[in-house]
Amino acid sequence: MTAIPAPDGSPDAGVPWHYGDPFAEQRAAARKVAVVDRTNREVIAVTGPERLSWLHLVISQHMTDLPDGAATEALVLDSQGRVDTHMEVAHLDETVWLDTDPGARATGARGGRQTLLEYLRSMVFWSKVELRDATAERAVLTLLGPTTDDLLTSVGLPAPDQHEVAAAEDVVVRRGALGVDLLVPRAELTNWWSRLTAAGARPMGSWGYEAFRVEAARARMNLDTDDRTIPHEVGWVHVAAHVAKGCYRGQETVSKVHNVGRPPRRMLLLHLDGSPEVLPETGDPVVQVKEGEAGGRTVGRVGSVIRHHELGPIALALVKYSVPLDAELLVGAEDRVVQAAIDPDAVPEATPGLGREAARRLRG
Repeated sequence: MTAIPAPDGSPDAGVPWHYGDPFAEQRAAARKVAVVDRTNREVIAVTGPERLSWLHLVISQHMTDLPDGAATEALVLDSQGRVDTHMEVAHLDETVWLDTDPGARATGARGGRQTLLEYLRSMVFWSKVELRDATAERAVLTLLGPTTDDLLTSVGLPAPDQHEVAAAEDVVVRRGALGVDLLVPRAELTNWWSRLTAAGARPMGSWGYEAFRVEAARARMNLDTDDRTIPHEVGWVHVAAHVAKGCYRGQETVSKVHNVGRPPRRMLLLHLDGSPEVLPETGDPVVQVKEGEAGGRTVGRVGSVIRHHELGPIALALVKYSVPLDAELLVGAEDRVVQAAIDPDAVPEATPGLGREAARRLRG
């Protein structure tokens, strides 16, 4: 199979976009199993006796009690609670592995932008931890599909349960919300790719992976977020941000909005009119059209846009919370404006904030 590179400007530059038939690749992942090259992800290793207590103070997730063999997600927030960085986390054999999209950055103490590794190192002070850039050491491959566990067993790797981590043959195996990630030694990358494909995993490009991610309404940093995004808007509260642990930058916003119970925006899955050849792009406006009003009003921004093998053109968008789910929407700009409808089955469940609920009971 010939690997087709991602288009210019894609966040997935450096890894295959597809291998000639992106819809067949998606169908293979839906029915059996596919393997995705995600070797452009940046990897950081955190070691030392105080690795968990130190991370507990620096990132948004509750880390002090994270068991060995556990997987989770975490964020770095700025002082206003806006998302700087999203990362996947694996704790195994006295090492915490953090992996992120390429180019992850965080706001430093003086307001400047730093790489994630630079920011974390600036926060060490006297803690007994060590950090190293492990990108040249480890590469990420991801398996997707209902027969993933069978394939793992056939190549001698463990099949951990949800949000758990295991290892064999110096491969860290992490089961997340979307698939099973393999942190393989980069020196053995070609060997592992050959073993997985020989065992029956069909190669799938980043196009296919993104289609399943968008279908699952899982946000991606810098596509589905902007410089105002807070964790509640994109489904990262509880998943990657703890609401009650305190002691991390931006925690006040996380706690306050959780108690109030309603962020200004929410991320929604949109079904797009599939007739045009050109689809909306990330950052394009979402416009609500009302009968009797001219032009409509902008109510959000487009995030990830992808063509799915079953759903057709779909997108994630950050939309004002007040927009009704049956609203008539237009998305895009210039010559790429299309109609869109909100998928009601993918709307995140609304939970009343503790503060709102307490006020309601008091009034009652």
